[in-house]
Amino acid sequence: MDRAILKDIERWNQDTRRKPLVLMGARQVGKTWLLNAFAQKHYPNQCVQVDLQRDERLRQGIEDSDIDPKTLIDLIQASTGQEVIPGKTLLVIDEIQESHKALNSLKYFNQDMPELAVAVAGSLLGLALGNSSDQRKRPERGSFPVGKVNFLFVPPMTFTEFVQAADNPMRFKALNNLDWKLLSLQRTHFEDLLRRYLFVGGMPEAVETFARTGNYAAVRKVHKEILLSYDTDFVKHAPPELLAKIRLLWNNIPAQLAKENKKFVYTALKSGARAREYETALQWLDDAGMIKQVYRIGEPLLPVKAHRDFSAFKLYMHDVGLLGAMSGLTSQALLLKDEIFANFKGALGEQFALQEMIAQGKEPVYWTSGSGNAEVEFALQAADGVIPIEVKSGYNAKAKSLGEYLRRFNPRLALRTSLNDYSCGPTITDLPLYAFGAYLRTVPTGEV
Repeated sequence: MDRAILKDIERWNQDTRRKPLVLMGARQVGKTWLLNAFAQKHYPNQCVQVDLQRDERLRQGIEDSDIDPKTLIDLIQASTGQEVIPGKTLLVIDEIQESHKALNSLKYFNQDMPELAVAVAGSLLGLALGNSSDQRKRPERGSFPVGKVNFLFVPPMTFTEFVQAADNPMRFKALNNLDWKLLSLQRTHFEDLLRRYLFVGGMPEAVETFARTGNYAAVRKVHKEILLSYDTDFVKHAPPELLAKIRLLWNNIPAQLAKENKKFVYTALKSGARAREYETALQWLDDAGMIKQVYRIGEPLLPVKAHRDFSAFKLYMHDVGLLGAMSGLTSQALLLKDEIFANFKGALGEQFALQEMIAQGKEPVYWTSGSGNAEVEFALQAADGVIPIEVKSGYNAKAKSLGEYLRRFNPRLALRTSLNDYSCGPTITDLPLYAFGAYLRTVPTGEV
């Protein structure tokens, strides 16, 4: 398999002002695989790698020692029997969240030993970096020394990466290059691939299993194992007083997304539930990289980040395959064509579109009218305005809510997805859903 994010790691490595690299992302999105693949290509005989979750003796040695780079390197060399040479070696520290001293040492690697390439990752690294339950007051990376490290977020595999891994090179090239004529001619194939992706999702082990075996039962077994590992994380790492709330929130996401109005409703968790009771549990799941909150805006004003309504949001998972597994989606649904979309009332389509945006570093919001009678699924900030995005998962592209948005705000550009072919009008650009992520790379958007 190949991952586009490998190019980001290569750019980091070549940067003359390189700092220690911190890979963020949920468990099993492929952080360790990425570092191994990068090391094999660029440091084939000069990579020293340690895992602080597995190597308890090394972890304890770090905790009992000073946090200067020389001391930490001495401990790693003694543990691995390998020499760490600044300027030649790539030092990889996996599961670094297991040692706060190792985390803190990264700022000293930046200050005292910048010539050494250091890359770290951790399954629950966000929990170690976050320190506030209030999203509005939370620092960018908790108490971590921002400015002393380079961050890189690792998402699940995108649809384009899935096509590259599980299909033929010509279709991957057509999608990657947005060859609209060839995409139209191959539309049936791409629709089938999209349905497969909505079942498989972007977790690398699930994609690899599907590409190797084509067996949906084997893929679903991978999903269940990942979900079980998440529940194990809840038990092991969550504060005891939050465990029941975290589980309740996590298990309730499919039901919330199955509603026609997907705004998250606390009373759907249990009667009388209030936001203040669950905000810390929500933040825990967010820090673990397992959920995404998409906030509402009432008007598309710039900057969008300053106009979010924190009391109204939609809650998504980080992977569409895991969403299907938790929802009980069967592989037989793939054979029913549009039924796969109808069963979830657009939930899979929205989750897919969100993943494609997040994979490119976008931070979407959504819009509803004051009365709540009109809703546009997503919106992205651009340099000169806000781009509304209507997500349709079938062939019916009628979008009353998008029409209402256009009448009110007259945007320069609006995007609408469906299973129809590409077309570009004066304002609305219609995109086949399977090409949404590939197209989005061509649209310059500002940070929301």
